[in-house]
Amino acid sequence: MCRSITLLFALWLTPVFGSGQSNTTGCRIIHPPRDGGIRYRGLTLTQVKAVEVLPVDYEIEFVCRGEREISGPKVRKCQRNGTWTDMDKPSRCLHTCSRMHLKLENGRADVRGMGRVPMEGTSVQFACDPGFLLVGSSHSLCTKSGKWDHPKPICQVRHPESSRKRALHVGALFPMSGGWPGGQACQPAAQMALEDVNNRRDILPEYELRLIHHDSQCDPGQATRYLYELLYNDPIKIMLMPGCSSVSTLVAEAARMWHLIVLSYGSSSPALSNRQRFPTFFRTHPSATLHNPTRVQLFKKWGWTKIATIQQTTEVFTSTLDDLEERVKEAGIEITFRQSFFSDPAIPVKNLKRQDARVIVGLFYETEARKVFCEVYKERLFGKKYVWFLIGWYADNWFKIPDPAINCTVEEMTQAVEGHVTTEIVMLNPENTRGISNMTSQEFMEKLKKRLGENPEMTGGLQEAPLAYDAIWALALALNKTAYELSKKGRRLEDFNYNNKMISEEIYRAMNSSSFDGVSGHVVFDASGSRMAWTLIEQLQGGVYKKIGYYDSTKDNLSWYNNDKWIGGSPPADHTKVIITFRYVSQKLFISVSVLAGLGILLGFVCLSFNIYNSHVRYIQNSQPHLNDVTAAGCILSLAAVFPLGLDGRHIETWHFPLVCQARLWLLGLGFSLAYGSMFTKIWWIHTAFTKKDDKKERRKQSQTLEPWKLYTTVSLLLGLDVITLGIWQIVDPLQRSIEEFTKEEPRGDLDVLILPQLEHCSSLKMNTWLGIVYGSKGLLLLLGIFLAYETKSVSTEKINDHRAVGMAIYNVAVLCLITAPVTMILSSQQDASFAFSSLAIVFSAYITLVVLFVPKMRRLITRGEWQSEQQDTLKTGSSTNNNEEEKSRLLERENQELGRIIAEKEERVMELRQQLRSRRRPSVPARDNCSDNHFPNSSGAVSSLYQPGLPLARCLVAEGGDKLGRNSCDGSRVHLLYK
Repeated sequence: MCRSITLLFALWLTPVFGSGQSNTTGCRIIHPPRDGGIRYRGLTLTQVKAVEVLPVDYEIEFVCRGEREISGPKVRKCQRNGTWTDMDKPSRCLHTCSRMHLKLENGRADVRGMGRVPMEGTSVQFACDPGFLLVGSSHSLCTKSGKWDHPKPICQVRHPESSRKRALHVGALFPMSGGWPGGQACQPAAQMALEDVNNRRDILPEYELRLIHHDSQCDPGQATRYLYELLYNDPIKIMLMPGCSSVSTLVAEAARMWHLIVLSYGSSSPALSNRQRFPTFFRTHPSATLHNPTRVQLFKKWGWTKIATIQQTTEVFTSTLDDLEERVKEAGIEITFRQSFFSDPAIPVKNLKRQDARVIVGLFYETEARKVFCEVYKERLFGKKYVWFLIGWYADNWFKIPDPAINCTVEEMTQAVEGHVTTEIVMLNPENTRGISNMTSQEFMEKLKKRLGENPEMTGGLQEAPLAYDAIWALALALNKTAYELSKKGRRLEDFNYNNKMISEEIYRAMNSSSFDGVSGHVVFDASGSRMAWTLIEQLQGGVYKKIGYYDSTKDNLSWYNNDKWIGGSPPADHTKVIITFRYVSQKLFISVSVLAGLGILLGFVCLSFNIYNSHVRYIQNSQPHLNDVTAAGCILSLAAVFPLGLDGRHIETWHFPLVCQARLWLLGLGFSLAYGSMFTKIWWIHTAFTKKDDKKERRKQSQTLEPWKLYTTVSLLLGLDVITLGIWQIVDPLQRSIEEFTKEEPRGDLDVLILPQLEHCSSLKMNTWLGIVYGSKGLLLLLGIFLAYETKSVSTEKINDHRAVGMAIYNVAVLCLITAPVTMILSSQQDASFAFSSLAIVFSAYITLVVLFVPKMRRLITRGEWQSEQQDTLKTGSSTNNNEEEKSRLLERENQELGRIIAEKEERVMELRQQLRSRRRPSVPARDNCSDNHFPNSSGAVSSLYQPGLPLARCLVAEGGDKLGRNSCDGSRVHLLYK
């Protein structure tokens, strides 16, 4: 109980006081072995789930499930350096096998690798006593499934004739030179295997394998010559063993015609997996496509979704890359750039640099790899921003080997290749267990290196040598099984010839069912005849390859050592990270213009209120106040459009943007139609009324009969056209938010990012068409307004007494609009300049219009006090109708008609008087003095006193009768006296 309390207290102290010193306060919980668990002493299951770090000196115990036993350390203890004991020794839960194989009658069984019970990896070597012959396998291995891989043999009495052996010949092609000189190490390894097989009494006891080989130079032309010799020269070859993919392709394609099984030790081309084309082909070297699942797994691990590739133009690499493309597509990874070359990789490497490739898969032979990385150094396509994936079967010092084909130094090559990752098929069993040959992989390599002599690491094909060794064993085991099956049918292996399809099929079935543990690992073939194997993952760190993990594609299991190192401290990004930044209107500019627009709106309301309040004043009435009200309202709407013009993603959400676009369009469109339309209507009417070449009387009549409803109708027509146009635009092709992207920019500092500036716009699918319609109609209206204002500049009328101010406002608005519209279209990509031009044009146009139209009226009414005199006149008359200009005009017209009638009567009277005067002046008429007139008793004196041509009245009356004087000579007051 005391121990449990102490342990719990230690576990509580660990996360509280040891957060920064995990290496001295305890060990992190580790994972149990597969098919096993961990027994935590003194802790319950709940407590185990609650802790992450166990204290120093704490011990854990591994336990296994089912019929399994622990292989390796069973108990581990937490050390003071924060690690568990024996971490270099793996603990595994292995199946146990039957004890029946541990004894052999008339012989002996040598057991190796067994603990308390036989388990996976335990091997038994059988041998018979003298005079007895071992029937069956001399070796049996406990497999992962908990079963022995070979049945228990028996010892039979040896017969004398059994000692004679017959030769079975195998034809082989080893490339001792050329693109891949793998035969330098593979041929000695194969010879070692032949010796070991021939020394075994349990494998082909009646036969002896012999090897006939030639140097193919990894050249199909040379291989064709030697293949011909192997087939047409005695003895008959029971099987062929080519190396190098191009040579194996040639041999495998021809072998089907000779009923020969082909077993390759060094061919990785994916094309060789085609069973229809190569029906009798097997290989202990896995297909190059086996690298691809590992690569895809690593891409996922490091979070890469974009890769690039560069390959040498050969079938093996092309087919491998095609397979990789299919696999990455299924995994959601994109090959953004694919390059290939035949002999000179300079241009493809430059293209990779130009396309900003970061994660690059390279597929080429070793000699071409040196050329590629010399160009990589020149293009600076290495370092913390880049990672290369290469094939792992190059020599460990391949980048240091002098090569006259490149002009880079060893130091430059070492710098260029640092940090690259290789994937390599596991060609040497990583577990120190004994296989079919009763040798561990390490023992095999030591034996092979002794046979190779000095500098074995420089020998070509050293890595593939275990595959050649296991290929001979696979061949021998398949022939051994075939001999057993043929014996049931009364046939023997020496009966084989190139026409014997039955024996060939038996060998094929035996090879296809092969399964054993060799020095290269577990040997088994898939349906296409390719070897199934693990993949080794290595990374070049400090010029030396370090193992960083293994991948088992059959179980999709990645074993990771967590010792990968990167130049930048972490895996590079698969592409340059692009940070999107929006360009917004300057806050200071937006606030400044908004203040001006707000003051303009306030000024508009002041002007509108002033105009409405003083609408009864004659001076205001003579300026058509209702049209001025419309102008003020239009200016207010136009100024209100400034606010949505400056709103962008900084102030509103994305889904609000179409509404802001609509607000911009409608406020500005309706505001322009109201403000400019009302001014245009005034100037249009004045031009119509006062610039026609009619007589003065007709012109005066038109000026006296101005009908306001016609003016309002004109404004409504202009406004209606705008509403219809904008409405159709928004229904057919509404404005939406669009994004304009600019050239990517590099930020300051050595950051692996680019800045992508973007700008928000309001646009539609046929934006240019709609802008052409709106700008075209408004532009014509502005030009026509300028023309009319110029034509009526000298006209003077009291009906619209502010038409000169209207003309001045039209000039200013037209000039600002005609300049601003094209400028803003040019500067649309510069948000501040575009907003400044458009908003300030609106503000200045509205200010100029309001000031020119309303400030003079305010000044006149304030300085002259005209509204006071009008109010006094209204009080004196007692009726407000006298202030109505239209009523006064009608009264004056009726009075003028009455006066005309009176003048006509007086003209008739004057004519009568003239006739009387002419009759009295005749000398032939007597008794002039006796004549009297009823109207003028003293006719002579009366008429003389009444008719005086010099008087104004006389001149007026005489002019009416004789058309000698104009009406302008008449005095209305005197005519009025005559009427009285």
